[in-house]
Amino acid sequence: MHRFWKRTYVKACKPREPPCPPPKETKQISKNWVSYGFDYENCQDDYNYHHASYFFTITLCIIFGGFAWTYAPDVCLRDWAQREAFLELRRREAGGMPAIDPNYVPKGKIKIPSQQQLCDMDIEIVI
Repeated sequence: MHRFWKRTYVKACKPREPPCPPPKETKQISKNWVSYGFDYENCQDDYNYHHASYFFTITLCIIFGGFAWTYAPDVCLRDWAQREAFLELRRREAGGMPAIDPNYVPKGKIKIPSQQQLCDMDIEIVI
């Protein structure tokens, strides 16, 4: 048998140590412990509250909230409006009419400012 198959693997890493010393009966604070701001007395409770609050904030609110918002029904009827626009374009193309009527707004209702009101600005009005 080849030498590769006879290799034995040794785990080189140590088992993961908890970030806090185990809770004791007396309220002792480790001298290197910095609180996350949830509990200033007990290191283990502070650690647990910190991870629970971030789990609920990130996972439940942002991930599941974003999923619900993404797949929510179309309340603004954007899909319906787009479908109606495509149907109207098809109707106009079949009837030989332009896609947009040039006289959609009558020229008498369009108010164009005078040259004095534009304050000598270079503006090209294309109709």
